[in-house]
Amino acid sequence: MMSFILMRIAFADMMFRRSVLDELPVLRTERLVLRLLDPARADIMVRFRHENRERLKQWEPRRSPEFYTEGYWRLQLRYGVREFREGRSVCLTFLTPREDEVVGVANFTNIVRGTFEACHLGYSVGARHEGKGLMKEGLQAAISYMFADYGLHRIMANYLPHNERSGALLASLGFEKEGFARAYLQIDGVWADHVLTSLINDP
Repeated sequence: MMSFILMRIAFADMMFRRSVLDELPVLRTERLVLRLLDPARADIMVRFRHENRERLKQWEPRRSPEFYTEGYWRLQLRYGVREFREGRSVCLTFLTPREDEVVGVANFTNIVRGTFEACHLGYSVGARHEGKGLMKEGLQAAISYMFADYGLHRIMANYLPHNERSGALLASLGFEKEGFARAYLQIDGVWADHVLTSLINDP
C-alpha cells in the first residue's frame, strides 16, 4: 500500500514538473520583462555584454573573445532553452518593457532535485541601470517563480567579500550568510574567496 502511494506521489510530482517545463516563463514586473531570451535576439545580449565588459570583468570568470559575438550567444541561448526543458537551469534575461534592451540577467543553475531541491543563483545588471532597484525588483519576481512554480526549496548565492553592494542586495531579499569559502571561484583569472548565502522557501 505504501509503495503505491509513493508511486502516485512521484507520478504527480513528475506531471507537475512537466507542466512547468512545457512553457517558457515570461514574468512581468512594474518596470521589467523577464524571459529566456530568444536566440534570434542575440544581438541585444551582445550589446549588453560589450557595454558592460570592463565593469563586469571584476565579478566574473575571464571571458574569451568569442563570448562577445552573436554566434556565441545564439548558441548559448539555444542551450539555455534546452537546459530549461531538461530542468537543469533557468537563465532569465531582464528586459525593458519594450523588450529592446537588456537590463541584466539572473541565472539559476546547477539545479538538483530529489532530497536537495536547490540551485545556485548568479546575476548582473548593466551600468546604466544600476542603483535604480531594478535588480531587486527582477530577482523578487524570479525567486517567487523558482519557489512557487518551479518548486525549489533552497537558492544559494555567493559573492566576493568586497562586493558589499551585492551582499546588501542579497540580505534585502532575505538571503542569510551560511559560511565563507576560500579560493571558491576563479574570477578574472584569480581564485577568489566568497561569502556563501542561501534563501530557503519556508512554508
